[in-house]
Amino acid sequence: MPMPPLLPKLRLVTVDVTGTLIAYRGQLGDYYCMAAKSAGMPCPDYRRVHEGFKLAYAAMSRDHPCFGHADAMPNALWWRMCVRDSFSRAGYDYDDATFDSIFRRVYATFGSAAPYSVFPDARRFLRWLRRKGVAVGIVSNAEYRYRDVVLPALGLNQGSEWDFGVFSGVVGVEKPDPRIYEAALRAAGGVAPGDALHIGDSLRKDYAPARGLGMHALLLDRFRTAEAESWRGSGVPVLPDLVAAREWLAGEEEGGKGHKDDAEPPPAAAAR
Repeated sequence: MPMPPLLPKLRLVTVDVTGTLIAYRGQLGDYYCMAAKSAGMPCPDYRRVHEGFKLAYAAMSRDHPCFGHADAMPNALWWRMCVRDSFSRAGYDYDDATFDSIFRRVYATFGSAAPYSVFPDARRFLRWLRRKGVAVGIVSNAEYRYRDVVLPALGLNQGSEWDFGVFSGVVGVEKPDPRIYEAALRAAGGVAPGDALHIGDSLRKDYAPARGLGMHALLLDRFRTAEAESWRGSGVPVLPDLVAAREWLAGEEEGGKGHKDDAEPPPAAAAR
């Protein structure tokens, strides 16, 4: 017997950002290469820079979590230290003037829409939830520029696609700490965990902490990762995209309708 639809039981849906709503364009090395070339330097090795960044980001997140929130560290300084360490670990040590030029390019690029693309089902899904009277919250390990610049530039706007956001660099707590989900429940007006659903792409950061609080949760596997099969085997609901998530939430209520009420706005309007 089919399960009854979950949607009528929900007052809130919280959504992860990267891997759920948006994806990176190209590789990290593409942007670091362009930045180095703009300063008159050769393009650094992509693999070394990628590995260097992973190590540098992990070290900064350990020593100055939530983008330096507890230390009241300016966002630009946090990223400056991270980017410099990324190059250093990759074997590239620039003089101060050269690095300043490179860093300005890197920082500006990742504070814009340029390195990201929106999954084609993201806007439709978020707007559908809000039309159904469900509040939508963003829960992301990200700094304030995601909220203020990146998401709006991508056409994911507060007030049309989402109602509120809880960003780790702003609130000072990050996934998988359940307190970030508690903050989202409070921001939605004190919604009970059982009346909320979280959607993300990480078992450790998204599904487990949300379920631990008593929220409903599901995972997206947009890129057919190897881990997804083990997630399914342990009983975790894993779906390929937000089209499938909508059908999972609505059950038979909208099955087979084709969602004709969800025409995507033209690009100029979406990116206002």
